[in-house]
Amino acid sequence: MNRIFAIGDIHGCLDKVRALIKRIPIKWGKDMLVFLGDYVDRGSDTAGVVQFMVELQAEYPGSVICLKGNHEVMFLDFLKNGTASGAFLAFGGDKTLKSYGISLDTPGREAARLTPFSHLQFLKSLPICFETDKYFLVHAGVKPGIPLEKQKEEDMLWIRHKFIKSDYDWGKRIIFGHTPFDTPLLKPNKIGIDTGAVYGGRLTCLVLPEVEFIFE
Repeated sequence: MNRIFAIGDIHGCLDKVRALIKRIPIKWGKDMLVFLGDYVDRGSDTAGVVQFMVELQAEYPGSVICLKGNHEVMFLDFLKNGTASGAFLAFGGDKTLKSYGISLDTPGREAARLTPFSHLQFLKSLPICFETDKYFLVHAGVKPGIPLEKQKEEDMLWIRHKFIKSDYDWGKRIIFGHTPFDTPLLKPNKIGIDTGAVYGGRLTCLVLPEVEFIFE
């Protein structure tokens, strides 16, 4: 592996991720492209983003890692158990259903039937983290004071302030999304790269080990 290109939360912003990928000087087969989760909800084209991820992984097998975000978990939970109400809609699930042409009163199991099988397989296959000897990439962060190998999935998907405020040294620099910043958060123990693409901000790619940024 030469370099890692890590991209923050996309949230249905298909045009931004397409444009950003074109700007990345990645060497396929040598470098790694890692997405930090939250492909769905809030933006206008969740279905398009998921399809783009599916095609990208198929075109460059072994070079594209797509991590799990809390929004993927909420979407899958709705498809398995729910109705379109409560937290799922409050966190932008209405935009996800609309992108698939699914009405908001459709029960979860029926919505799953209307969702492309390849998309369901993609969402169900997402790993929780990706690590190297120097970096630990994850959606939301990790709990201070806990070794990386003992972290709980719930924290890695949802944690915010305790992690962001902590100066704890986990032995590897944590690369994360989930919490939006106007500009990337640069700390000795962590780098946050969710820059609010779906809120009118930029979509950010972090280049490692150089710690350089490419924006769209």
